[in-house]
Amino acid sequence: METEDPNVLASVEFEVFGQVQGCYFTKYCKELAEQIGVTGWVKNSKKGTIVGKIQGNKAVLDHMIDWLKTTGSPGCKIEKCELTNWEYLARLDYTDFSIRF
Repeated sequence: METEDPNVLASVEFEVFGQVQGCYFTKYCKELAEQIGVTGWVKNSKKGTIVGKIQGNKAVLDHMIDWLKTTGSPGCKIEKCELTNWEYLARLDYTDFSIRF
């Protein structure tokens, strides 16, 4: 994805691999998203990963993606974070950030 205007609205789906369930990853993810103004959702997948979709301006998405790839919740061990379905948006599809079950 080209780095153009950091205020451009974008959307991306993510999947975080590693020891990421059972360490409040979704809770911390939601807290960070709300703090920096990212909308979308996150949930635990049946195969032991964390999946979700984030939307917002490119600058805050980059911050969120960095957190998903390197930081995560305390006590988690992130192996990798795969990003799929990047797209630019005219407007956000979500008004807030939620944890899905």
